[in-house]
Amino acid sequence: MTQHSRNTPQFYLTAPSPCPYLEGRQERKVFTHLVGEKAGELNDLLTHGGFRRSQSIAYRPACDQCRACVSVRVIAGEFRPSRNFRKVLARNADIVGEMRSAVPTSEQYSIFRAYLDARHHDGGMADMTVLDYAMMVEDSHVATRVIEYRLRKPGAGLSGKGELVAVALTDILNDGLSMVYSFFEPTEDDRSLGTFMILDHITRARRLGLPYVYLGYWIEGSAKMDYKARFHPQQRLAPSGWLRVDASGTMAPEPQD
Repeated sequence: MTQHSRNTPQFYLTAPSPCPYLEGRQERKVFTHLVGEKAGELNDLLTHGGFRRSQSIAYRPACDQCRACVSVRVIAGEFRPSRNFRKVLARNADIVGEMRSAVPTSEQYSIFRAYLDARHHDGGMADMTVLDYAMMVEDSHVATRVIEYRLRKPGAGLSGKGELVAVALTDILNDGLSMVYSFFEPTEDDRSLGTFMILDHITRARRLGLPYVYLGYWIEGSAKMDYKARFHPQQRLAPSGWLRVDASGTMAPEPQD
């Protein structure tokens, strides 16, 4: 009975609560547990269907009268950086990114804490302790990695790594990289490190032969989520399936092979 429950997902619906993105609206979520031998397969399947992962939970919005949350994934192989994106890459040419096992460190938490205090002091994660952070990183039954971004030490060559300035918690799916959560040193705000990490993930996905980078939910009308609409070409999940969106905002089904 236990083995059956671990490998057969059971879905649950949360009670309504205030939406953190659109004022005056209520949100509900449907969720299931990602545990057991098939957790990775299930995470792939659910991500393709618009779910997101948080620790060992996969969830997606299930609001009664709102469909504002739209899953977005960048088409990595076709992405070409705009002039502004090239400026971000040039501005961060002194940063070295390294993909590591999903192991939390006090150095990571120090930046995580500073990031929350500066950017999300009134959000749902504001009270997370170092143990909460460790659980966020370690509590995964799927292929999860941490990408650390460090300043290159002067005179140390391309591989010389120094101070940690940004971190991304990332799942490796069968068709892409899913950016679960990312954060950066708030004193380095002028670098546009959030944008830089997405650009780096697009490059990594191409190198790994993976077609997509999953960015989570884009919400029209939410200033917090506007940045996700800037990466083109991308696909957005509609009731009819994934639709291609180009820089002009035109949406169309992808051609079938």
